[in-house]
Amino acid sequence: LGWKFYDADDYHSPENRKKMAAGIPLNDEDRIPWLCALHDILRREESSRQDAVLACSALKRMYRRILVSGVSAIESNQSEKPRENAALKILFVHLDGPKDLIARRLEKRRGHFMPLELLKSQLDALEPPTAPENFITVSLEKSLPEIVLEIEKALFSG
Repeated sequence: LGWKFYDADDYHSPENRKKMAAGIPLNDEDRIPWLCALHDILRREESSRQDAVLACSALKRMYRRILVSGVSAIESNQSEKPRENAALKILFVHLDGPKDLIARRLEKRRGHFMPLELLKSQLDALEPPTAPENFITVSLEKSLPEIVLEIEKALFSG
């Protein structure tokens, strides 16, 4: 695509990394500053008219709202809809698959601070996207080329 790529894990604080490495799941308070920083990166890219891909475990609806609207999503948490003037246009890609497939892929990662034991807590916290969120769901059981093609179709069809 020629787009900039960001791995959200690269932006976790040292404290978050230590906590995860110790097998302790992050809570909302741990994640909110991280998500706000990620929103700022996406906002900067939008300001310079640069498209970007962000690989991120935006597990909860609130987390995705923070990515779209930054701190204003926290301030207006009672409202279902973020303030339009602050909202980034983001297509969320929900990669969905069986727990055992995800676990096998996590086991193959080397040098990552998040241990396999945290997968259960991530799945327990997961709130899959729903309308009116801008998202597609793609099966992890497809091949990588099929996954990429499905995402590209969604990006360029509307």
